[in-house]
Amino acid sequence: MLSQHSAPRGTLTVRVIEAENLKNEDTFGHNDAFVELWLDKEYKQRTEVLKNADNPVWDQTFTFPIEEGSSKHKIYLKVLDKDTLDTEKIGEGKLDITTAFEGNEIDEWVELPAHLHLSDHGKVHLNVTFQADA
Repeated sequence: MLSQHSAPRGTLTVRVIEAENLKNEDTFGHNDAFVELWLDKEYKQRTEVLKNADNPVWDQTFTFPIEEGSSKHKIYLKVLDKDTLDTEKIGEGKLDITTAFEGNEIDEWVELPAHLHLSDHGKVHLNVTFQADA
């Protein structure tokens, strides 16, 4: 098991595959959903906006450089609904990626819990791998 500060130097690859049962933030129509993801708030990446999709399939891949000894062992994500006038948050979640640094592929659905965890606002399917530098 990795200690809190022992990530090797390399590249983290995160594939945002799809989402299911996203809470509809629109009064009329469906979500125009996209995902923001980050390890560090200074370097966010995002999927394309999929219009009229409460169960969107993005299948987009993102890479994050990892410095040796990095303590960033979680990937954070926020699902948003893009509207003409504003952008509303559908939900947010996080995934522990420690096992990816140990050479394991992570393939998980990340829940988007509602406030106080009383219900959920859907879930997002992620696939995460890590390739250490030679």
